[in-house]
Amino acid sequence: MKIVEQIKQPIREEMQLFEKKFHESMSSKVALLNRITYYIVNSKGKQMRPMFVFLTAKMLSDGKINERTYRGASVIELIHTATLVHDDVVDDSNRRRGFFSINALWKNKIAVLVGDYLLSKGLLLSIDNNDFDLLKIISVAVREMSEGELLQIEKARRLDITEDVYFEIIRQKTATLIAACCALGAKSVSDNDEEVEIMHRFGELIGIAFQIKDDLFDYTDDAIGKPTGIDIKEQKMTLPLIHVLNNANPQDKKWLINSIKNHNKDKKRVKEVISFVKENGGLAYAEEQMIHYQQEALSLLGKYPDSPYKNSLELMVNYVIERKK
Repeated sequence: MKIVEQIKQPIREEMQLFEKKFHESMSSKVALLNRITYYIVNSKGKQMRPMFVFLTAKMLSDGKINERTYRGASVIELIHTATLVHDDVVDDSNRRRGFFSINALWKNKIAVLVGDYLLSKGLLLSIDNNDFDLLKIISVAVREMSEGELLQIEKARRLDITEDVYFEIIRQKTATLIAACCALGAKSVSDNDEEVEIMHRFGELIGIAFQIKDDLFDYTDDAIGKPTGIDIKEQKMTLPLIHVLNNANPQDKKWLINSIKNHNKDKKRVKEVISFVKENGGLAYAEEQMIHYQQEALSLLGKYPDSPYKNSLELMVNYVIERKK
């Protein structure tokens, strides 16, 4: 059985019902919108975010979830989808998960409006049901995601970014949404703020490990996941590179910065940068950091009694760092 199917096993029924509710939550009187939202539902990814919501909620409540849990999962998926649609416009990207992006099929203007529509549907789903506590968790996440993206753009021009800034960027950009999913699942079944905070931290740790794993894909020799060196070509600062840059002698540092700024389209030069990062311990250091975050996430789960939901969350933590793409 594929690992994702194994993780889903204890929440299979909930996920099926969620898909139905999620599709309903997007419905509109405008035929064009319905066509596009139907396309979105059918080109979905692994649905990790709703899985985090349901597994967290079920682990904390002995398997008893409620309508709020479903609404929380729908809201996060609506708002997350809105940000993806807008991201594709910003990045001028034509593909998303192997499918054409909304902007590729329907142009930018429609894509931006669809993103706005999904965002408002998410807000209304919470407001109409007085789920203001859930809405706050999600709104904070969206604010942080935007700040993280902008912080990255601001810092990308200067290539001397510190590790602290890197971790702040990925915490906001990637980890905050997974943290929100886990906090949301907890909040939907529990009023214990400490519990919600622990689950928020758990999601954050997984999100950081997930992003470091993504960084490492840029240095793989085979074509799994992203093509090798794409982050370097796009001048994105990844953890292996930052570590090596910050520990290199002035001459090597100058060569590295010059390579990334002025020769990032030169395949031979990109290969040389990748080799330099590998030889100077960049990958080993990033892997060490990734495992540190993974272990901390697992230790937070350790205090909960065994259950199929806890097992799935543990599988999820391990999957994040063992995945092949």
